Amino acid sequence: MHDVQHVEQHFRAPEFVRDVVIGMSDGLTVPFALAAGLTGAIHQNSLIVLAGLAEIAAGSIAMGLGGYLAARGDAEHYASEKLREEREVIERTRDEEEEIYEIFDHYGVTREETEPVLAALKRNHPAWVDFMMRFELGLEAPDPGRAVRSASTIAASYIVGGLIPLAPYMVAGTAPDALRGSVAITLVALLIFGGLKGRATGTGILRSALQTMCIGGLAAAAAFGLAHLLSRHTLS
Repeated sequence: MHDVQHVEQHFRAPEFVRDVVIGMSDGLTVPFALAAGLTGAIHQNSLIVLAGLAEIAAGSIAMGLGGYLAARGDAEHYASEKLREEREVIERTRDEEEEIYEIFDHYGVTREETEPVLAALKRNHPAWVDFMMRFELGLEAPDPGRAVRSASTIAASYIVGGLIPLAPYMVAGTAPDALRGSVAITLVALLIFGGLKGRATGTGILRSALQTMCIGGLAAAAAFGLAHLLSRHTLS
């Protein structure tokens, strides 16, 4: 009898998916709200498209920069905490040993059973520091290229998402027709995007699709109402 090889099927790209979700969801809702809000006040599709493209350019830069700064902040926080932990394992060794016992006690491991592990960690200070960073502070070592990838992923996702609700304004004859097309294509895009996200994360395709469409639709409707109100007030 041949043993069946066990293959781990865990999701390994949560940060990438998070960046795509952030960029795509905002890209689908904000440009849609702007274009839809201007539809009642501007009847030239070309002007609406121009305003939408300008918003996509500005929004993608702002979102990408926000993602870059957030990732850089995480890396700097990790570095500062690691320096502190490196000092503590030397200057406050007894306290750090007790923290090791407490960590293992949380998993039902006795002090006697923990002692060999503690002895091994004390012989390897870098491993001890890494262990404390992960299990005491809950921090993982950041990827050095994370900030740039996060910025580019969020910005690109925002651009892709933003072009979807603008597409009907590029091909439709009238602004009202374009608005109806934009509503339909945005809802479909949210449905498909949610399904893909659910498949990637393993949370369920149908559930994620409906949840994303409902939440994104409500966000877009709220943003549309505000943009429509402001555009009518400003351009009237």
